[in-house]
Amino acid sequence: MMHMQRLFGLALFFLSAVAIAAEPTPPDELIKTTATEVLEIIKKDKDIQAGNKKKIKDLIEGKILPHFDFTRMTRLAVGRFWKQATPEQQTELTNEFRSLLVRTYSASLTSYKDQTIDYKPLKMSPTDTDVVVKAAIQQSSGRAIPIDYTLAKTNNGWKIYDIAVDGVSLVVNYRSSFAQEIQQGGVAQLINTLKTKNSNGAVAESKKG
Repeated sequence: MMHMQRLFGLALFFLSAVAIAAEPTPPDELIKTTATEVLEIIKKDKDIQAGNKKKIKDLIEGKILPHFDFTRMTRLAVGRFWKQATPEQQTELTNEFRSLLVRTYSASLTSYKDQTIDYKPLKMSPTDTDVVVKAAIQQSSGRAIPIDYTLAKTNNGWKIYDIAVDGVSLVVNYRSSFAQEIQQGGVAQLINTLKTKNSNGAVAESKKG
């Protein structure tokens, strides 16, 4: 599990925000451009490399999260149980899942060394509203790790709602554990479990600081 978390984190930090243009940036260009930007930030910022929590948080909040549709991600991770949740619970689930992903994968920002990312040509038609941008993380040693970014076209441009690393979907990776929690104690139990994990993570970070 921790190995997959590191890989997903590596995929996540290859993203940063792009200024909103009159026309939505094509999905493959969005991924390529933002990957280059965030890598440059990490390479140049010694504080981020050293684990500065504030700078890491600022980078994630300002440069990475705007590219994700967390509501859709959460709905897919919760699966068939999503309809059992009230609107308020759906909002809580989305907020807690978002916090969990940010907290879990933020450590990966400091693990960047000399990886690069290569992209495969995107096959899409002008009318497509759901695409997969295929890439691969090239490491200094070992095989390339394939990454698939799944994006949907929204009123606010293209948004990522799933990432598959080496064939393993981030959304699917959480779905079974979320289902188990809900089957044991309902949607409320899953919300409480996520809140506890996020709270414990915050305490651990505070002690480290």
